[in-house]
Amino acid sequence: MDLQTAQAILNKIKAYDTIIIHRHMRPDPDALGSQVGLAEILRASFPEKQIYQVGKTVDHLEYLATMQEIADEVYQDSLVIVTDTANAPRISDERYHLGKELIKIDHHPNDEPYGDLVYVDTTASSCSEIICDFYQQLADELTMTTEAARLLYAGIVGDTGRFLYPATTAKTLRMASFLREFDFDATLLNRQLSQISLAVSKLVGYVYQNLKIDENGAACCYLSQAILQQYGVDDSMTAHLVPLPGEIDQVQAWALFVEQPEGYYRVRLRSKTKPINEIAKRHYGGGHPLASGANAYSLEEAQEIYQEIKDVLKNSHKE
Repeated sequence: MDLQTAQAILNKIKAYDTIIIHRHMRPDPDALGSQVGLAEILRASFPEKQIYQVGKTVDHLEYLATMQEIADEVYQDSLVIVTDTANAPRISDERYHLGKELIKIDHHPNDEPYGDLVYVDTTASSCSEIICDFYQQLADELTMTTEAARLLYAGIVGDTGRFLYPATTAKTLRMASFLREFDFDATLLNRQLSQISLAVSKLVGYVYQNLKIDENGAACCYLSQAILQQYGVDDSMTAHLVPLPGEIDQVQAWALFVEQPEGYYRVRLRSKTKPINEIAKRHYGGGHPLASGANAYSLEEAQEIYQEIKDVLKNSHKE
């Protein structure tokens, strides 16, 4: 983030007495890390302001942060900031539009712009990295706290797969190093980020046993409601399953199809080298070139998505 942009965002923050920070539905550590990390920085920097973090609390991520409940009236003459959310329909708590102005801060492709002030950096590993960068640009005017550092570090670690993913840069590692200087228990945090329930561990075995892999490395696995109920797992607990196919040397790109109670499939798409976000865009989704999400409203559409993954890899072998 350049100094001019950081200053523009800070000027908006200074102009408001009430600031309400949102993030996307079904949050991951980066969504919560960037949202509440920013909130903690602003609370420490401007104790006279009212700073709120809103959205649905996710039980298995309560060790990171919990949300606040506020009345609609609080939004009057407020500044709303949305972190880590590519498109407006995915914002958790639909009241985001009730504020006077809205700032979008994100690292996903800006295919569906919204907001009065927008900052998007697709080269950043995570939105938490962007928030850390925002602080560092204005360190003489802002206050970093240990809790903010813990949250931002969790967001960076989560979205980089512990620094394994291609978006991890030298800058990412510098940011993480800076945050580690604060006195939070990083060992505990890393354990919390990685540990899974016994029910999910058993579902891991199911995924490996039922993974389809074609001759070009296109893989997929379907998790029906019946399977989720059999293992005592819900959709919010399946995030740990998403990277698993990528650990297999033969797998190059993959999809995890998780059936929702309403009957449609939530689709998590991943790839090691070939972009798959255009597939996601064709199916009510989007995201990063190598990590995207989509929706399939029938089993037939889910099968179409898998076929498109197979086609991407098949065509790449012809190049």
